[in-house]
Amino acid sequence: MVVRDNFTFSDLEQWLNERRVTEIECLVPDLTGVARGKILPREKFTEDRGMRLPEAIVAIGVTGEFPEQGPYYDVITPTDRDMHLRPDPATVRIVPWASDPTAQVIHDCFDRNGNLIPYAPRSVLRRVCNLFTAEGWNPVVAPELEFYLVERNVDPNQPLRPPRGRSGRAETSRQAYSIDAVNEFDPLFEDIYAYCEKMELNVDTLIHEVGAGQMEINFFHDHPLGLADEVFFFKRTIREAALRHEMYATFMAKPMAHEPGSAMHVHQSVLDRDGRNIFSNPDGSASDAFRWYIGGLQRYIPAAMALFAPYVNSYRRLARSTAAPINIQWGTDNRTVGIRAPVAEPAARRIENRVIGADANPYVALAATLACGYLGMKNRIEPKPECKGDAYLGEYSLPRSLGEALELLKAKVDLHDVLGKEFVTVYTEVKEIEYEEFMKVISPWEREHLLLHV
Repeated sequence: MVVRDNFTFSDLEQWLNERRVTEIECLVPDLTGVARGKILPREKFTEDRGMRLPEAIVAIGVTGEFPEQGPYYDVITPTDRDMHLRPDPATVRIVPWASDPTAQVIHDCFDRNGNLIPYAPRSVLRRVCNLFTAEGWNPVVAPELEFYLVERNVDPNQPLRPPRGRSGRAETSRQAYSIDAVNEFDPLFEDIYAYCEKMELNVDTLIHEVGAGQMEINFFHDHPLGLADEVFFFKRTIREAALRHEMYATFMAKPMAHEPGSAMHVHQSVLDRDGRNIFSNPDGSASDAFRWYIGGLQRYIPAAMALFAPYVNSYRRLARSTAAPINIQWGTDNRTVGIRAPVAEPAARRIENRVIGADANPYVALAATLACGYLGMKNRIEPKPECKGDAYLGEYSLPRSLGEALELLKAKVDLHDVLGKEFVTVYTEVKEIEYEEFMKVISPWEREHLLLHV
C-alpha cells in the first residue's frame, strides 16, 4: 500500500515508472459524478502535467444539456473559455481492466489566473474542508454505499430485473445480510475485490442489502476529499466489473418499483488539532459540538436535499416503508430517523446522515453534509428533542420532489456562503434544465390511469 500523504510529482513519476505505465486517463468529476477528461500518452502527460477543457464541461446535467440563458452565464462565460487542469498526484491509480499499462489521475480545475474553478465538485469539497481547517477542525467521514446488480437492459422502456446468479435463478425474496445470496455472485465480487486491491481502494465490508440484487460496500473512515475520490473510483470500477459479467451495476436511488432504494449513508465526526474527537467531552459524554452539529443537520438538510437527492428519481426512495428516512429527526441507534447516532466509544462518537442517496455526487454530498454540520457548530444550533420511537410515524419534513428541493436550496443564503454562491447558481440552473426535460416525458402511469378516466 502506497502512503499517499504529501505525494509529490516526483513520487508520481516514480510510481508510473515502476508500473511501466504507457497511458494516463486524466479525469475530472462533473456535477453528476461522471468522469470527464482526456487520455494522454505517458510522455505527453509528463511533459505538460495538465491539460485544458472548456469550463462548462464540469457543469453539465445528466442529460448532457446546458442552460441556454440565465444566471448560469453570470458564472460561466458564454465564450466557452478553457479551464486549466492540474493532476493531484495523490489520486493516481492503476486501471486494472485496461489491456495496456494505464493509470488514472484526478485533476483539479483552475482558471487562467490560477484560481480554483468554484463550481467544480472537487473545488466545492476543498472549500468546505478549508473552512473546517480554519477553525482547527479536521472532519472525518465514512460512506456506506448501496447499489443494485441488475440484468443487462438496453431498452429504457422495460423495467429492470434482478440478475441470475450461479444457481441460474434470480432473487425473488428479501435476502438481507444473506451470505449465500452474496455468494451467488462470487465471480463478480472476486473481480471487484481484485480491482480494488490493485487500485488501493480502502473498501471494508460487503453485505447483501434488503432488495433483490442489492448490495452495500463500506469504506474505512478518512479525510473527506480522499474518500470522495475513492467513491468516485469505486463507482467506475464496479460498473466495469459488472459489465464483464454480463450485468449492470446501478447507483440509481430507486431502480425498481417494488424494491427499496439505495442510499449513501455517511458517518461523520470532527477531530481537533490534537486528534481528539470534539463530539465527546473529557468525561466521555456528548459535547456541545455534537449537539450543535446535529442541530445544523436538522436545520439545513431540507435546503440541501437537491444536493443529497439530485434527480427526479431520487425522491421515489424517500417514502414510508422503504427503509429510507422521511424526516430530519435524530436518535441513538435508531435506523428510522434521518440523523442517527450509532452507539460508540467516546473517541469514535459520530453522526450518520441517512438521507443521502447513492445517486449523489460524492464530492457534492460530502461538502453539503459537512456544510450543514459546520453551520450548526458555528451558530450553536440546538437540535430538536431526540426521537426514541419509530420516526416513520412522524410527519414528512423533507421535500417531496426535485422542484421543491431546488426552491429550498435557492432560498437558503447562508448555505450558499459555505458552499459558494457560484456553485449553487450553476448547480441549480443545471438541475432546472434536467427537471424541465423530465417534465416533457409522459409516464406509463399517466397513460394507464388518465387516458380514459379523466
